[in-house]
Amino acid sequence: MLGERAALARAAAEGIRSGFETYQRERARITARARARFEARDWAGAQRDARERLELRDPIVHACVGFVRAELGGAAKERAVWRRMKEEYRTLVEARPDLEIAGSFFNSVGRRVLTTVGVDPAVEFLAADAPPPRELIPQHRTFPRAVTTEALLRNVLAAYAFSVPFEDLARDARLAALELDAHLRELDDRQPVDAVELARPVFYRGKGAYVVGRLRRGRYQTPLVLALVNGAEGVTLDAILLTEEDVSIVFSFTRSYFHVEVERPRAMVAFLASILPLKRRSELYTALGFNRHGKAELYQEVVRHLETTRERFVAARGDRGLVMTVFTLPGLDVVFKVIKDRFPPPKETTRREVMDRYRHVFRHDRAGRLVDAQWYADLAFPARRFSDELLAELSRDCAETVRVVNGAVAIRHLYAERRVTPLNLFIREADEWTARRAVLDFGQALRDLAATDTFPGDLLLKNFGVTRHGRVIFYDYDELTRVTACRFRDLPGRGGPGGDDDGYDGGEPTFYVGPEDVFPEEFLPFLGVSGRLREVFLQAHGDLLTGRWWREIQERIRAGEIVDIFPYREEQRLRHARG
Repeated sequence: MLGERAALARAAAEGIRSGFETYQRERARITARARARFEARDWAGAQRDARERLELRDPIVHACVGFVRAELGGAAKERAVWRRMKEEYRTLVEARPDLEIAGSFFNSVGRRVLTTVGVDPAVEFLAADAPPPRELIPQHRTFPRAVTTEALLRNVLAAYAFSVPFEDLARDARLAALELDAHLRELDDRQPVDAVELARPVFYRGKGAYVVGRLRRGRYQTPLVLALVNGAEGVTLDAILLTEEDVSIVFSFTRSYFHVEVERPRAMVAFLASILPLKRRSELYTALGFNRHGKAELYQEVVRHLETTRERFVAARGDRGLVMTVFTLPGLDVVFKVIKDRFPPPKETTRREVMDRYRHVFRHDRAGRLVDAQWYADLAFPARRFSDELLAELSRDCAETVRVVNGAVAIRHLYAERRVTPLNLFIREADEWTARRAVLDFGQALRDLAATDTFPGDLLLKNFGVTRHGRVIFYDYDELTRVTACRFRDLPGRGGPGGDDDGYDGGEPTFYVGPEDVFPEEFLPFLGVSGRLREVFLQAHGDLLTGRWWREIQERIRAGEIVDIFPYREEQRLRHARG
């Protein structure tokens, strides 16, 4: 009997290994297309590739689940068999350079078969279990100091050339050198550049290509990202980013995952961490496109935080929502969201619709304005680590999803997101200059979202947040819809091309309003800005309160236009210097 169980475990582990290899092979095939998409300016194709890669893993995991169940038969839920399978699988994949990703794949199959609640280290691979790399293979290439900064950057750009020529490589090197030299003069250490170390692969996302690395300056280092675009006249260096803050925004949790060819994810994450020390490993794995492993890393980060502190889960700061119960750990910049059992009026959505909207955001171009939400199933935490008030709220409002059993809080469905400051609180507590900046960026956030066919639906400021870099983002997806699914109208009697004078007599409106109808002129009362901030918003973004602006955006989207939305400010673009 023992020999039979061992043979079954070996065969099942081999099947999961085969499924993982299929996944990695297909993932690499899709990712490798990014360079050709960039060179051909095939932006629609790049978007299709992004969706295809996001949807690749689940069908393969599902097929592995079916194989394991068929192979193991009645032993499929025996943990002793899975313990043996874990050891067999470890032997099969231990020489792989992507060992940690292989472990997460095994976990996904096992959790579905065993319907695990919480985490069982006996049958799952944990991030802490991964052995240190056997060999430290550099993930970067080194460019030694040149006679001038301009010559150094010219060498770098030439080394990362494409099949499409640069529009003017010498010009771009000269302009970037001016920026770099000015930045170095501002640094207190005044240490000259010894070398440039850049990741070997190019990072692709949307319309951009990014060369990522660091400047070595004695015992100091400076982040360096070269942002490239491919225009009608050829490839140009669009921006040079030289601060941790600017590079962090490039790797933000509000942007789509990069398409980058990485053979050794762990080593690449270590390289990126050297220039982004405040980024958690989970975020870096996710940014590289290993989002499922990033999710596993985030869970382990939460567990480690609980093990090393006495903090308890508490209700998150901000207004209570009608759809979600939101809680956090004070010392960890993450919030957790659980869908409530029932939604009071005026909410008319359903649990399924809410989950579909979160799934849509996962697949969509987040344009730097939508928070990436990681979905978890069947987690468990000690009940003593929840505040009494939060535990009472979860038991009262989320009883269909949350159960307290044997001293543990078992959560069937949960979303985890980066914690940000709710915009309404931020404006209320900030000085006037900072509040003005936030209001202006709020308007720009609405424009960026609209350009990617996203309409928040609920424009209350409490549904938006401010990141540690001061960027305004949207995080409440209860009413989110597509811009092209809306009918933007002007109020009757206002004379707009979308207006409708029928039923308007100068008093209360009696005209018909359909479920898809939106009246931008009515946005302002919902925004909750008044006084000087109201005037600031109207001066910069008053056109957002017209049906005409939204209808024009709809036309551009329907015509297939893909708008440029890059992870740096307009004034950082080198084209300003060219002009």
